[in-house]
Amino acid sequence: MSAEGATSTGADRHILLVGAHRRDRAARCRELVLPPPLLPAVSAHRRLRGPYTAAGTLMRAVVPGVFAERPDLVSTHEVEILSVAPELRDLVPASLETLTSLASPAERTRYYSRLRTRRIAHGLTDFLLAVLSADGTGSRSVFVDALDQADPTDREFVAVLLRRMPARLLTLVVGGTEALLVPPVPDERLEPGTKGNEELSPSVLERHCRRVDAPRSSQGAAGGAEMSGDGPDEAAAAAAERYVNGDGTDDELLAAYLRAPLSARRELHDLRAAELRADGQRSWAFGAIPYHLMHGADPLGAGTAALLDAMDDCMRHGFYDAAIDFCDRGRALVDRERDFGLWWKLTRKLPTCLSAMGRAEEAEAICDEARARTRDAAIHIECAYATAMLYTRHREAGRRDHVRAMAWINEAIAIASLLPDPKDRAFNTVFHSNGLALIEAHRKRPLAALDLVTSGIATLDRELGADEHHLHRSVLRHNRAQVLTALGRLDEALTDLRAVVEVDPYYPEYHFDLANLLRRAGRWQEALDEYRTALRLGPPFPEAYYNRGDLRNELGDTEGALEDFTLVLELDPDFTDAYVNRSGIHLAAGDLAAAERDALAGLVESPDNPHLLAVLGQVHGEREEHEAARAAFDRALAADPDLVAALCGRATVAHATGHAAIALADLERAVALAPDDPAVRFNHAYLLQDAGRWQEALAELDIAAGLAPDDPDVLLARDDCRARVTVS
Repeated sequence: MSAEGATSTGADRHILLVGAHRRDRAARCRELVLPPPLLPAVSAHRRLRGPYTAAGTLMRAVVPGVFAERPDLVSTHEVEILSVAPELRDLVPASLETLTSLASPAERTRYYSRLRTRRIAHGLTDFLLAVLSADGTGSRSVFVDALDQADPTDREFVAVLLRRMPARLLTLVVGGTEALLVPPVPDERLEPGTKGNEELSPSVLERHCRRVDAPRSSQGAAGGAEMSGDGPDEAAAAAAERYVNGDGTDDELLAAYLRAPLSARRELHDLRAAELRADGQRSWAFGAIPYHLMHGADPLGAGTAALLDAMDDCMRHGFYDAAIDFCDRGRALVDRERDFGLWWKLTRKLPTCLSAMGRAEEAEAICDEARARTRDAAIHIECAYATAMLYTRHREAGRRDHVRAMAWINEAIAIASLLPDPKDRAFNTVFHSNGLALIEAHRKRPLAALDLVTSGIATLDRELGADEHHLHRSVLRHNRAQVLTALGRLDEALTDLRAVVEVDPYYPEYHFDLANLLRRAGRWQEALDEYRTALRLGPPFPEAYYNRGDLRNELGDTEGALEDFTLVLELDPDFTDAYVNRSGIHLAAGDLAAAERDALAGLVESPDNPHLLAVLGQVHGEREEHEAARAAFDRALAADPDLVAALCGRATVAHATGHAAIALADLERAVALAPDDPAVRFNHAYLLQDAGRWQEALAELDIAAGLAPDDPDVLLARDDCRARVTVS
């Protein structure tokens, strides 16, 4: 990326502001000619408020004004707004609580996907686009600094904003050190094939931003105190106090802070923590408060308590990077030999978080470490379950081992059966038997899975009170619906899913699953209604738009399908199937340029995708670019020899270029693969007629007419062929 010193934003480019120090970047930003600021400069430094430090600051500034004028827009994005700025609950009613969000830590058995943060980023972007588009005040700007020190949630949010927010509407000034431009190293800790979130990578910055450098100023941040006439000790003490009151985000003050006596530093940290707690804003608890208490007078007491509080809330929201960080920071403080109980509190959620992040090897190592350190039955149950899930769910498909998973889950069930408390014994046995049911489903034993889940539901109904473990009961019912669906028992599955939706009506994934099931049952309007509900209840997710678009396309609503597939690609530009379907719609409509654009864009992400290659072949074929068409169809069939569209397309090219035998061979294979497709039969008949094989052609057209009795082209061709056969 080339550096620029220009001070104008341009109409279509955001700005990357690079400088070694915060003060220098702020000074350089003030020199830029920018649209009016949406709010004062925002720091994304995770030491302030942890996950979504920058996004939360933005929402706290914007939402109150929008809520006063457009409460409907705020309520539409309630989930994502309150996820990043929990203090806005005093203003924005939390009307979409789910059993997951309401469950106590002891009853929490369901966690969000790691991709939820991507959905939140898109929901916030949709909100800002709606606000700024209707604002009427023209272009605005915002300076988001310290992104090299930001939590991954903020980096992802800014990456989405850079891609989707037009600079003419909101010019983003993205600030940080040269570290922002260091290419990411592939994370070898991740399971192969783990789908990542959107990255604020150097390539993203280069694509959407022009670079501006912030030169180093001649005077250091601490120099002002020394020039004021104070002595060195007083200046250092003042700088240390500024460092702590800035929540440790100004590296230029770090040296002076370290020169202050340890006792003085601890006192400053405790005072600042007390001040932030008195402020009452919950998001301080995810950044500055645990940071200060870790460096205060009681790191093992108040410090670890703050870390545990932050870890639990971040895990509940699916902010797994931060949750892992809090666990690691606490574990580094605690001597596991002296205080194993505290060490375990800071360790027990790590396997779940690491698994969610695709870091299965580390998760298993944590389980092994805990098993080697204790004979506590509860810990062994947890670790056995976590290890079983690693081998049946979280490892790459080729590295899963369901037999090993069975061994671990059976150990968990065996220990659970020995627990002395009847309710604990019942719940733990059922919970881990549900894990066994998942393994059985993966082993293609759905009836065994069904028996386990059904038995578990009955046990909880018998052993627990009506007000206990609502969340896990809904999970069991949902799981049973999935098994029943796999068995083709759709009416029973619908009964279970509707019961789940009734007790947890604001959980969007349940409505998504219900929509898929209704679609499979042929109840299309109900399915469309449920897709709409799923999209209304939470941050946007591409799978719901894709499935709805696919259904709309099947029902002939190509305009609605195009809208949905376009939204899919706005949310996830790497969603190959959306390119496949959208390019197919463009091709059917005769828009060859749009079909080609989509096919080529999809092939960037998936270069051997046979469906996209077939579309590309058809585009070239329509343009009579026969060599290019044949090459595309050949590539498609190399990837999928049974792709009927590619066989038919290659046959068309072969016929057009005088290779009748090749064309017939391809269409004969297509007929064998798709005997109930009238179009394939019709095309085969055409080639048979062309070869003078009228009797065989008539037989094909008779079949085609039976499959498509109202198709005038088929009927006319059959009449003509019949006349030829009769004459001969």
